Amino acid sequence: MKRNKKSPSRALRAKQAQVLKRILLQIRPHMPLVLLSLALAAVSVILTLYIPILIGRGVDAIISRGNVDFSALSHILITIVVCIFFTAVFQWFMGHINNKITYSIIKDMRVRAFDHLHELPLSYVDAHSQGDLLSRIVTDIETFSDGLLMGFTQLFTGIFTILCTIFFMFTLNPWITIIVIVLSPLSFMIAGFVSVHSYSMFQKQSESRGELTGFTNEMLANQKIVSAFLHESASESTFDKINDKLAMHSEKATFYSSLTNPSTRLMYNIIYAGVTIAGALMCFPSLGAALTIGKLTSFLSYTNQYTKPFNEITGVLTEFQNSIASAARVYEYLDESPETPDTDRTTSMPVVSGDVTFENVAFSYTKNKPFIEDLNISADAGTKVALVGPTGCGKTTLINLLMRFYDVDQGSIRLDGTDIRDVTRSSLRDNYAMVLQDTWLRSGTIRDNISYGWPDASDEEIIAAAKAAHAHSFIIQLPKGYDTVIGENGGELSQGQKQLLCISRVMLHLPQILILDEATSSIDTLTEIRVQKAFDEMMKGRTSFIVAHRLSTIRSADIILVMRNGKIIERGSHKELLSMNGFYKELYDTQFNLVGESPA
Repeated sequence: MKRNKKSPSRALRAKQAQVLKRILLQIRPHMPLVLLSLALAAVSVILTLYIPILIGRGVDAIISRGNVDFSALSHILITIVVCIFFTAVFQWFMGHINNKITYSIIKDMRVRAFDHLHELPLSYVDAHSQGDLLSRIVTDIETFSDGLLMGFTQLFTGIFTILCTIFFMFTLNPWITIIVIVLSPLSFMIAGFVSVHSYSMFQKQSESRGELTGFTNEMLANQKIVSAFLHESASESTFDKINDKLAMHSEKATFYSSLTNPSTRLMYNIIYAGVTIAGALMCFPSLGAALTIGKLTSFLSYTNQYTKPFNEITGVLTEFQNSIASAARVYEYLDESPETPDTDRTTSMPVVSGDVTFENVAFSYTKNKPFIEDLNISADAGTKVALVGPTGCGKTTLINLLMRFYDVDQGSIRLDGTDIRDVTRSSLRDNYAMVLQDTWLRSGTIRDNISYGWPDASDEEIIAAAKAAHAHSFIIQLPKGYDTVIGENGGELSQGQKQLLCISRVMLHLPQILILDEATSSIDTLTEIRVQKAFDEMMKGRTSFIVAHRLSTIRSADIILVMRNGKIIERGSHKELLSMNGFYKELYDTQFNLVGESPA
């Protein structure tokens, strides 16, 4: 019976071949330096292999006790020193060139990987853990660089050494050389066996390492939640399971790769023993004295030279398996399709007045599970639109569609009558200002964070924005005021202070459309009242989309859209919705009964 499916080993070899092809394509732009490195490697190998010939001649120059050709011997010694000197110089230059090639390739790959992160659709980022992406962009590229560097410095040199050694041995004695060549394929068979199995394990090791990085990153980012819910033991248990899996794959990868050294050394010792016995016999006068003692010394030295590269190459191949497995994960990430690019037909969106229209919009995260269907919204410039409803009803999805983080499946979203798919994403998003519930601050000064979207802002403009957001008072109390350096994601600032800085960032640059997604949820009640007044002033004449769970914050909205299961089930002003006695009234009564307030 025929089998159409490839065996696992053939599939792995095919995948390795594809990865190697891509690596060679990356090396191609550096080909002049590669050729120079290969030339230096070839010259250094030839000089290294010429030394055993000189040593053999030196041995033969010592004819007997008291009968030494010192003139020839001194000339040989000087030649050996010169060969060693130039070999060292060429190898130094070769190492410098190889480092330059390797780290240039790795630098370019890191840039591509980081830039690709900004090109990927939000759906890909949402579907993959941050730790896995971090592992691919940082750890896997670093592992790839180690293997690539070893490949440059040792692989070609080893192969060329083997070929040249065979040539030199053949000039000394072809019969003994045949013994060496016949026994050599066994080493290649061992290397091939190790190569297939170690690649499979190194691939699984990389995947497990990414999983462990992702879980550790998740726990570090949310350690307070873990402690608050007494989840330490469960987290440790999960970590142990992933760690055990990584340890198992690492152990197997190391086991298969460690087979290389002892098995190949066994073969080399067999070859060396065969050469020693055959060469010693050929030195006897009764067998024709086909070899002198000096030539036998050279031959034994060549046997060592011949077997040493095999050991190095198999070691390189083992490391290379790990490198290729890591490179495969990086290429897999780089091959992910970027978000639909702007076409030649897209134009730059000018500054808009703020008319927003959703026309028959349909969208789903999973194609066989419809979510939003036949959605229609119309908001004139300056309209304050509030989105309310239970968690998962589609509020944030609407914002994602409006920002073109996701594209609609059907229908269209229009800004001042222009389909947002017909303009570039950058010019579209330049017309939005956004404050999210989840705060994000970069490592740097307070000033850098406020001016993140407008780096050329003056100090006066930055301070004015902070005052408008009611952040100035706490900023000037910091050790260095606006020059205070904060750590990743705000460092030791409170959640409310972080949110105020995010609001200040928006206050600094106000386009015509504002998006506030639970923007005041992390602020105390007194500060919320002040910021709400600032928002009200800021939203005058601007189209605003406000996502809120606290209904008290959206009473003044021009239109409130009540969502449920991806559909708008009610729409109207606060008073109109209350008079309908529908779902909004139910939400409102429930919320204010819980907090002990009476509805307005």
